[in-house]
Amino acid sequence: MKINKINIRTNTKNYSILIGRGLINKIDKIFKNNNITFEKCLIVADKNIPYKFKKTLYKKLKSKKIFEIELVPSEKNKNYTTIEKVHKILFERRFNRSDCVISFGGGIIGDIVGFASSTFKRGLKFINIPSTLLSQVDSSIGGKTGINNKYGKNLVGSFYQPDLVVSDIDILNSLPKREIICGYAEILKSSIIDSYKSFVYLDKNLEKILRLKSPFIENSILKACTLKKIVVEKDVNEKNFRKVLNLGHTFAHAYESALGFSKKLNHGEAVILGIKSSVEFSLQSGNLSKNKLNIIMSHINRIGMKVKINNFFKKKDTDKILNFMKSDKKNNSEKINLILIKNFGKIKIDFQINPLILKRYIFNSLN
Repeated sequence: MKINKINIRTNTKNYSILIGRGLINKIDKIFKNNNITFEKCLIVADKNIPYKFKKTLYKKLKSKKIFEIELVPSEKNKNYTTIEKVHKILFERRFNRSDCVISFGGGIIGDIVGFASSTFKRGLKFINIPSTLLSQVDSSIGGKTGINNKYGKNLVGSFYQPDLVVSDIDILNSLPKREIICGYAEILKSSIIDSYKSFVYLDKNLEKILRLKSPFIENSILKACTLKKIVVEKDVNEKNFRKVLNLGHTFAHAYESALGFSKKLNHGEAVILGIKSSVEFSLQSGNLSKNKLNIIMSHINRIGMKVKINNFFKKKDTDKILNFMKSDKKNNSEKINLILIKNFGKIKIDFQINPLILKRYIFNSLN
């Protein structure tokens, strides 16, 4: 089976993303071919990954000094306490900057491990083996790391590029449908940012992609990763252009934070709700046509996501949601910065909105 390779070049580090099937079974050769060397390695694994994949990874790296820790992938665990758990092992086992930490899990594990790696002795070798669709198409790429606090999501973090990303599509077969939809949210977001042609491919092959059929799932992952490569290389530290990747996320992060990172709403579901909110507000603000709104909304309705914004919030929650939007890290004034849609492939990245206007929109959307 072919291994697709995407090379990312930034001003801090160049690295590769490998996408294919059966890659965990070849991880020793992959490391050798990509000049990944180390004496000691800490594998931080998602507790939900089936044991057979963990066993294969440990077996293939048996020639190294391997240490292991498993974490529950919860937004509530993205905090300093968990970072300390990772750092404690690294210090006690006397890791140095030429050693390695491997994240083997979804986006939450990747965020934790990336941040721990970036802050341990000012930077440790970091390998990402994403195990969810969402992490394979988005969070494992681009170097964003972070943890949460009471003020909101990912407000403490760093930009720290991995040394290698290895996306094994076979592991996706172990995911429940809800997790597939969670990852599809980022694929949909990427297609809207990219072009109408990309969106039409998803619209035509939606059911096949959600069932992880080849070559549709491979093509979708590769397309999303390629878009992110282009964006990250242009603006690695999110000063300007990279903000397009936050389409739907200002709303999404506020919804997650307002719920206290409840398992009732996962990140991908929040992103889909956030895209819906962004699409509606893009229409109301005169940026998007009614026809384009209907096309996007029709596609979202076909995804099969059961959650709706009214399942979680009432009108009385408007101020709570708005307060988290005010804390969003993209804001640089008293106004709230939204990412809106003008058309497929045309995104407005710095739409400054008065909080009172946004409050009225949120209030009216909560029937």
